[in-house]
Amino acid sequence: MVLPAILFLVVFSYIPMVGVVMSFVDYNPVVGFAQSEWVGLKYFKELFTDQAFPMIMKNTLGMNLIGLAVSFPAAILFALLLNEVRVGWFKKTVQTASYLPHFVSWVIFGGIIIQMLSAGNDGIINNLLLRMGLIDRPINFMGEPSLFWGIHIASSLIKGLGWNSIMYIAAIGGINGELYEAAEIDGAGRFRKMWNITLPGISATIVIMLIFAISGILNSSMDSTLVLQNDLNYTASETIDMYVYHVGISNYRFSYATAIGLLKSVVALILLLTANYTSKKITDKGLF
Repeated sequence: MVLPAILFLVVFSYIPMVGVVMSFVDYNPVVGFAQSEWVGLKYFKELFTDQAFPMIMKNTLGMNLIGLAVSFPAAILFALLLNEVRVGWFKKTVQTASYLPHFVSWVIFGGIIIQMLSAGNDGIINNLLLRMGLIDRPINFMGEPSLFWGIHIASSLIKGLGWNSIMYIAAIGGINGELYEAAEIDGAGRFRKMWNITLPGISATIVIMLIFAISGILNSSMDSTLVLQNDLNYTASETIDMYVYHVGISNYRFSYATAIGLLKSVVALILLLTANYTSKKITDKGLF
């Protein structure tokens, strides 16, 4: 039963790793990377001297760190609050409504966000702010670089909140119900049970998910950025993933793009090992 998953990993994850050689050669599509000129660390050095490097690092780290600080505890809080809902039909309705955005493609979801924030007559947000007297003229939300981070983080939170909470909801379901009964006998209220039973009961899951989140701190949602990015907000929306897409696909600089991707993977591995080591030292919990 595990064989299909193993074959999938081999075909789509391990075999393509041969292509990392492209980052050390001046890739020529005609002769292939095996016969292309070897240039060593040329493209890695070029990345650190690239004028765009400070901008893409600032955008990547800024959006991801703020997004992690907002979305990670939000998913835990949502799972905790949802667990306290006692009306069955209402709980299922909220769950379904929160999961639904995850299954909507970013092309559609991002289009809705852009339409809502439009500066035209059909922009719901601008019309609402104008009627409330909070602004005198429509705001071009998607054209303001200073607003892009907030728009990206908020839209990602809305889209992924329900889906990100699934692991915590499943972990809560595995907590022994007798612990809650004993706490009720001792006079504990809902908040006390949540703090003393539910949170400790899912602490291992929280730690593992946090380690994964830290290791992926350089991974930006390319789907969302590709949809929301435009020429006006480029300086605030160009991340590492988008930069790889632009230089690798649009400019055909395959070796340079591969070098950036490889370097990002190495950093992700270092972050994963560091976060796991720190977690083991502090909480005695980790991936391995």
